[in-house]
Amino acid sequence: MQVTSFSDRQLIHAYLGGQERAFEELLNRHKGKIYTSIYMFVKDDDQANDIFQDTFIKIIDTIRKGKYNDEGKFVQWALRIAYNLCVDHFRRNKRKPTVPSVNGEFDLFDILESPERNAEGELIRAQSHSRLRQIVDMLPPEQREVVILRHYAELSFKEIADLTRVSINTALGRMRYALINIRKMIAEREMTFH
Repeated sequence: MQVTSFSDRQLIHAYLGGQERAFEELLNRHKGKIYTSIYMFVKDDDQANDIFQDTFIKIIDTIRKGKYNDEGKFVQWALRIAYNLCVDHFRRNKRKPTVPSVNGEFDLFDILESPERNAEGELIRAQSHSRLRQIVDMLPPEQREVVILRHYAELSFKEIADLTRVSINTALGRMRYALINIRKMIAEREMTFH
């Protein structure tokens, strides 16, 4: 049976029905986004790999125990597990997570309009994304966290509020101030994002 065309929900049901290949497909489908979100918080390949493995062990255990509530949002649920494991990691190490800039391996945000798809356009786009990541890195930790969870992990503000244990108004306020600060820093540096 060809599982590559299955939805996430179908893959989970197939896995519960004994098809190991279904979980492998689910993992392959989402591992890039989940690993990247972990790495952005811990800034260390070995720690990110450990937390990534712990995330999928927890996902497997939850699914096998029948405790996964399928609302059609598998990746958001998996990202919440990964985020919570990152928070646990920092609690154990008694330090706050920081979000580094990324070495251009992937796009952190797709909030910029992409110029024409040619070599020059791609260069401009890569430079713009790099500048934006530098600015996001300069935000206060609470604002940086909300920006990443909203624009990279694609969580709703309610999910962000639940995850970070603040009210939805606090999460919205942090995003509002983050956007104000981003605009201010762009203006101060007279940066142009094409």
